[in-house]
Amino acid sequence: MPTGEGDPKGGGGAAAVTDAVSFAEAAGGTPAQLADLNRFLELLTAGNAVMNLVGPATLPDFWNRHAWDSAQLLKIAPEALTWADLGAGAGFPGLVLAILGKGRPGFHVHLVESMAKRCRFLSQVVAELELPATVHNARAENLALPVDIVTARACAPLNRLLGYAQPYLRAGALGLFLKGQDVVADLEDAARYWDFTADVVPSMSDERGRIVRVRRLGRARKV
Repeated sequence: MPTGEGDPKGGGGAAAVTDAVSFAEAAGGTPAQLADLNRFLELLTAGNAVMNLVGPATLPDFWNRHAWDSAQLLKIAPEALTWADLGAGAGFPGLVLAILGKGRPGFHVHLVESMAKRCRFLSQVVAELELPATVHNARAENLALPVDIVTARACAPLNRLLGYAQPYLRAGALGLFLKGQDVVADLEDAARYWDFTADVVPSMSDERGRIVRVRRLGRARKV
């Protein structure tokens, strides 16, 4: 298993986030940031009515399942300024990170998404909220953006995701990938194709969730 510290099966210290107030307590959000997140939720709800952005049943749990799940990455990498969100989709974690990093000198999020209609939604939110973010309508593996962190949520199995993230990791980025409870099997499958150094961090938003932190990546040697 290519893991260092951290237990892939260990339980997380999930915080009870149910609304904007408890989100602010967990993430440290300011009134201006909460206003932006509320507006993002309105735009997401409207956009979701005409395209598949997130599961409709998850919208009532926006503050925990989407906002806090994304924001927790800033607790893991508080000094990081530049981020690439691969397969950005509805903007998780990228748009949440951009909202929380707004006004911070040098902070910028690259939202990489291959579907044009989702890029239009992302661009709408970025423009309306004046976020420090750039939308790239491209396949993730075709870009090699110089960033501190490369991240993704619900994008692909780890084996494929590492392929998408390879240009960023080779350029020195740290990988922070939000994964679910099947992370052990995901890591074992990825190790068949990749030689990498990683550890697993328990999620702060869901006791079943994990964050795979990847520091080094190369192709596995064929036996």
